[in-house]
Amino acid sequence: MSTLPPALAAAVGPLPEGVTLPLPPRFDSVEEERQYRKEQLAAGFRIFGRFGFSEGVAGHITVRDPEAPETFWVNPFGMSFNQIKASDLIRVDHDGRVLDGRRPVNRAAFVIHSKVHAARPDAIAAAHSHSLHGKAFSSLGVPLDPITQDACAFFEDHGIYDDYRGVVNELEEGERVAKALGAYKAVILKNHGLLTVGQSVAEAVWWFVTMERSCQAQLLAMAAGTPQLIDRETALLTRGQIGTPLAGWFQARPLWDQITASDPDLFD
Repeated sequence: MSTLPPALAAAVGPLPEGVTLPLPPRFDSVEEERQYRKEQLAAGFRIFGRFGFSEGVAGHITVRDPEAPETFWVNPFGMSFNQIKASDLIRVDHDGRVLDGRRPVNRAAFVIHSKVHAARPDAIAAAHSHSLHGKAFSSLGVPLDPITQDACAFFEDHGIYDDYRGVVNELEEGERVAKALGAYKAVILKNHGLLTVGQSVAEAVWWFVTMERSCQAQLLAMAAGTPQLIDRETALLTRGQIGTPLAGWFQARPLWDQITASDPDLFD
């Protein structure tokens, strides 16, 4: 019988010999890992574009460079999520200097993500956009409730940043966002939107997708009546089943398969 990590074993049980599931890849060189991360990042933007998470020039996803982890790859300022290729990505340091690439970086992306990455060495990737339901829910200034199985992934695992001061341009505000995120997988930026992090681009993107949908579900439930909460013990149990880094990475696989099949030019 094949042995699976606990996060997947609970979902599928023991596998017969010869039956496998995809797992996060390992790399023989830093160059190979860098290219993989860039391709994952480009795919992440295409997924955001497909879900309609773009709003003008707002929104950004970042991933650390595997060789120089104090720098990160990010989308060029003002480029459509739906058109971003791996070769379009730019690399910046924590001072905002463009090290690779031909276009400028969104200052808000640098201010927020540089401080998040600096505060969270475990956060390989971070994702933020002005998605419709995320920004609507953020205006309430309340956390997500455990009213659905999917929302339990964020139970007692997301913060709230409640000090909106306009477009994020100052490093001090980036530090406050990072403080509100803390050790969590996500933070709700009041009157602004959502931000998620992960140990891979796939994980960060999946948390954003499912958090956006959980915000939508709670808004719908609140409009219809008084949602009934899942009890704390069950919510924590469920978070342990579906809220781990590996579970996040694996849940993103169908999205990656779809977007890489439909948009093969993202690898260019």
